[in-house]
Amino acid sequence: MKAKLILASGSPRRRELLEKARIPHQVAVLNTPEISPDQPHGMTPAEFAWRNALRKARAAAEQYPGQRILAADTVVALGTHILGKPKHQRQAASFLKKLSGRTHEVLTAVIVLLPKSVRPYGFVERTEVTFRSLSAARIARYLKAVHVLDKAGAYALQEKGAEIVKTIRGSRTNVVGLPIERLTQLLHGLR
Repeated sequence: MKAKLILASGSPRRRELLEKARIPHQVAVLNTPEISPDQPHGMTPAEFAWRNALRKARAAAEQYPGQRILAADTVVALGTHILGKPKHQRQAASFLKKLSGRTHEVLTAVIVLLPKSVRPYGFVERTEVTFRSLSAARIARYLKAVHVLDKAGAYALQEKGAEIVKTIRGSRTNVVGLPIERLTQLLHGLR
């Protein structure tokens, strides 16, 4: 019998993306401690995302032995500065102000662990996102309309994203939290 694909994430957006792509999976919500972008870590944004995704994958592999594990971690990076999930509305407004009128990167580290293999398979997907120039009033309206405290960079492309995002270069699903195009290729290659 083929091992199940366990999604090591409580993100409803990742679950929805997998469902739309018709990738069968089971959700495993684990409380895996992540490295905080607020702590000194000396990593690039890509290394940071990879390390957090690997932590999630290994924790899930312990809980679901013999299964295929899928874990991901998404970060928003303005240069080398990582904007994590805002702790409160003031911080969310500060993040959006920093992103206003600028181009940043959304990076998602995707890791698949296979049963009886110690090697992680995966990649880091990068997408460039350019924001519109945002007034304080537009930021306030956006934050009133969209719950952002659980979203890296304090925004959600799938929720009123057109109001704040000017252009996207790369995978749209990556910005939502899981680059489905490359994930599908990876899973196909691991069969």
